[in-house]
Amino acid sequence: MLRLEKLVIDNGGFTLSADFAIEAGRKVAIIGPSGAGKSTLIGGIAGFHPVVAGRLIWDGKDLTDRPPGARPLAMLFQDGNLFPHLTIAQNVGLGLNPNLRLDGMQWRQVETAIAHVGLQGMGARKPAALSGGQQSRAALARVLIQDRPLLLLDEPFAALGPALKNEMLDLVDRLASETGATVLMVSHDPQDARRIADEIVLVADGIAHAPQPAAPLLDDPPPALRAYLG
Repeated sequence: MLRLEKLVIDNGGFTLSADFAIEAGRKVAIIGPSGAGKSTLIGGIAGFHPVVAGRLIWDGKDLTDRPPGARPLAMLFQDGNLFPHLTIAQNVGLGLNPNLRLDGMQWRQVETAIAHVGLQGMGARKPAALSGGQQSRAALARVLIQDRPLLLLDEPFAALGPALKNEMLDLVDRLASETGATVLMVSHDPQDARRIADEIVLVADGIAHAPQPAAPLLDDPPPALRAYLG
């Protein structure tokens, strides 16, 4: 379970508060108006923004003061951050070791991860030789190979067209279900939440509200969400 206990996150003077828990294995969409603090929320959970009050707990362990690399999570940003001079296999291998000093078993893990996201046989290619959707798959493989129980997604598929985005959301849904990972996904599109999320965290007016079941919340939104949805 992920617990945000009276948490206050500071992002350059902007503060966001949160006080709720998320059950392990849930897929949660984080939605709200632009600038409300959606990325601040997952940035604070990841350790990129300081927590100035409260505690962040995962599976009974206090993560509040741990550096990002010591937290049991992996994060996929809007820009997949593939290195253009490296092959897809090398980009994915960075998820295991940033200096790419991998043994034979680890390179086999890389091959398996590449195949798992539908890129079998493409490990020797550079990112420029892949389509946008294929690059997103490669970035997802690098996250998944880390085998962390928490997966944070900061609108990683926003630049894709509707069909490709839905394909990637379905892939995340399937892989998260297979691994049992807890997923927190920032999105500006309520249809993304309908497609993948069990629950929704609404971020508005400096508050990240407790998770609510996705479909009922979208069918009968509270005033703050209704104002955002239009």
